[in-house]
Amino acid sequence: MTVGVIGAGSFGMAVTQLLSHNAEVLIFSRKQKVVDAINIDHHFMGMNLAKNIKASSDAKAVTQQCNLIFPIVASENFRKMLKLFSPHLTPHHILIHGTKGLDVYYGDKAEKNSVHVYSMSEVIQQETNVLRVGCLSGPNLAAEIMEGQPTATVVASEFDEVIEIGKKVLSSDRLHVYASHDIRGAELAGALKNVVAIGSGILKGMGLGKNIQAVLITQGLHEMIRFGKAVGSPQDAFLTVAGIGDLIATTTSKKSRNYTFGFRLGSGESVDEIESASEELAEGVRTVEICKALADYYDLRVPVFNAFYRIIIEGEDKTEVIDTLIKNPY
Repeated sequence: MTVGVIGAGSFGMAVTQLLSHNAEVLIFSRKQKVVDAINIDHHFMGMNLAKNIKASSDAKAVTQQCNLIFPIVASENFRKMLKLFSPHLTPHHILIHGTKGLDVYYGDKAEKNSVHVYSMSEVIQQETNVLRVGCLSGPNLAAEIMEGQPTATVVASEFDEVIEIGKKVLSSDRLHVYASHDIRGAELAGALKNVVAIGSGILKGMGLGKNIQAVLITQGLHEMIRFGKAVGSPQDAFLTVAGIGDLIATTTSKKSRNYTFGFRLGSGESVDEIESASEELAEGVRTVEICKALADYYDLRVPVFNAFYRIIIEGEDKTEVIDTLIKNPY
């Protein structure tokens, strides 16, 4: 079979490498130079690519050749990407996304300024007629995957057939695939941990030690669970490989985009400086804004998330904010 991947970023390429062990892979990119690098040079992002990996800039061609597709693009571009693919997708397609972010719509005064937060699987269902949807979650640092390091992932879906085909095309001696039917919990955990990862990086960049880092990561997990309960996701979702497993990986590794973003911010760079010099977005920056709106709407006590919002979005003095947080972590 030929499996499609939408998005040639670092995680998209990592998933492509994993899939190439079990299937032909067709990766979509709108950039012709990326397509040429993959098809002609068989080399991209410093990697030599297998000959069964090909690329296309034609959305229709990808949907015609691939019944199973992995969309892996930034959350802020996810809905726009689906609008491009929607005319070519049918109920026969299966989509397993790998985007760890959220989509938000803020209601007007008539809706009492309500906040509507959607997972990527919900966006797929809103924008396409695809019925069988799943997600990838877990400790999946792209750099380690591309190095051939062992890891695990979770394929979460309401549909057994989605989980089974996901396991079939991804499993290898380097990757163990877990199954979950709690897709909402897996998606929420994967998105929220990015905020904690930025915060962890900020602490390290400021020169603070492992002790306080561990305290705030732990408190961050508690707050992730509070967000989950507010939107109807059970606590168990955050105590799995897709939850605490992903949290540990991204809050402690320089190979995590979100941790690295936080480290640079804690070291003295501004948000604008970091973003202008980065090829890929740190999802936690967008997610922390959504979390602030959710916390206000549901009246949640989330001091760790609020502290990182004040530093990242409002630009408050990080030393003062962190000092206050350390004195009053709960």
